[in-house]
Amino acid sequence: MHMHVSFRPMTSSTQDERWGARLWGALTVLCAVVFLDALDVSMVGVALPSIQADLGMTTSSLQWVVSGYVLGYGGLLLLGGRTADLLGRRRVFLTALAVFAVASLLGGLMSDGTLLIAARFVKGVSAAFTAPAALSIITTTFAEGPARNRALSIFTACGASGFSLGLVLSGLLTEIGWRWTFFMPVPVAIIALVAGTRLLQRSEERGEGGHDLLGAATITAAMLLLVFAVVEAPKVSVVRTVLSLAGAAALIGLFVWLERRVRHPLVRLGILRSAPLVRANIGLVILFGSYVGFQFVAMQYFQNLLGWSALQTALAFLPAGLLVALTSTTMGGFADRFGTARLIVVGSVALLAGYAVFLRVDLHPSLLWMVLPGMVLLGIAFALSFPSLNIQATAGVDDEEQGLASGLLNTSGQVGGAVVLAIVTAVLTSGADGGDPIAHFRAAIVVSAGFALVGLAVALTGLRPGRRSGRRPVEAREEPALEVV
Repeated sequence: MHMHVSFRPMTSSTQDERWGARLWGALTVLCAVVFLDALDVSMVGVALPSIQADLGMTTSSLQWVVSGYVLGYGGLLLLGGRTADLLGRRRVFLTALAVFAVASLLGGLMSDGTLLIAARFVKGVSAAFTAPAALSIITTTFAEGPARNRALSIFTACGASGFSLGLVLSGLLTEIGWRWTFFMPVPVAIIALVAGTRLLQRSEERGEGGHDLLGAATITAAMLLLVFAVVEAPKVSVVRTVLSLAGAAALIGLFVWLERRVRHPLVRLGILRSAPLVRANIGLVILFGSYVGFQFVAMQYFQNLLGWSALQTALAFLPAGLLVALTSTTMGGFADRFGTARLIVVGSVALLAGYAVFLRVDLHPSLLWMVLPGMVLLGIAFALSFPSLNIQATAGVDDEEQGLASGLLNTSGQVGGAVVLAIVTAVLTSGADGGDPIAHFRAAIVVSAGFALVGLAVALTGLRPGRRSGRRPVEAREEPALEVV
């Protein structure tokens, strides 16, 4: 089904005149929900030590409070994006938002670690349907070019700001009690749900198409097994780890085989022939994955090793959050002027430099020479890269596959977060029984820095002469017209 807000796509010459109050209201609803999705990923980060102490969880099990959400999110995003295309973006968006509110409420009431992880997983699943639906509503409402770039820069600014500022808000709430980090999103979600029913208009359903449930189950199982194998690697035999990784690879192979043969695939593999789209997905794997891993390490470092309070830890992340919030909305104009490829390269350099600064961690860190410059660099990286990756991943994609493109991009970020977090946790907990804790913190940060280096190398491939990523013309979707990797 083609699901649109009740406004015609705008040309670049009329974007300012056509952005009336109702359109701004609809965009605000969509931005509020992506803000909540990102907020939920980051808010739990500061609260982790308090959750660990209250529920008696180990460090290895604690990371599943984060990974449970990320896996539910990443594992079902492809199905969520495809469902939005077929059943209607408005319907999928509002239904999933209602589930998100209920699961958030239940999460705050849990007193058992396993049940808390289960609630987080359900919240992740609901976000897997709201995020691609929201993004595809925007990309099918605003014409490709300045209008869409402007809308996407606002949308992604809300997501990035929610992720960054959620750390600060979590610090304040955790001082009262960690459960408030779960309760706080509930009233916001309810308000957005009510507003969405009024501002997001219905449209006709698509009659064709179907759900590739087997494909969705296969790729979700593959991601779960992959992350579980990495998390458990330090505690089990090498043979078991290799077998688990081989099983994950086999499931991914089965998924590809299925997608080439089913009538209505979860992922039309031909879409991956677009080199800019592939680069954008790899870029988000690196950006989000490396940062989720770094955030987990930083929370353990600041609170468990240095003894900082939740509020002090949150304030350490404030410079990055403010930088993202204040600058991300201007990125649409920068993308129009310079192209997304250049912005992503500069953002990748800032990301690598930020991690490099934090490699100087010790028992007496300098706020002026380590924490502040490191956070500023990470803020620059997100402000430049996050909107640019979203613009690049959806440019030139046909309307009926905007949900798929959005789902692919969000899946890349969430799966990257789960896998890199698992690797970082394995490195960090390898010294839990003794040794120099600082050395293990540095080793864990090296993992994030290593991924950032790979991301920079990938981003540089987009700077070939004549390339202006994110500004490709919209044409009929024909496989030969796509750029071949």
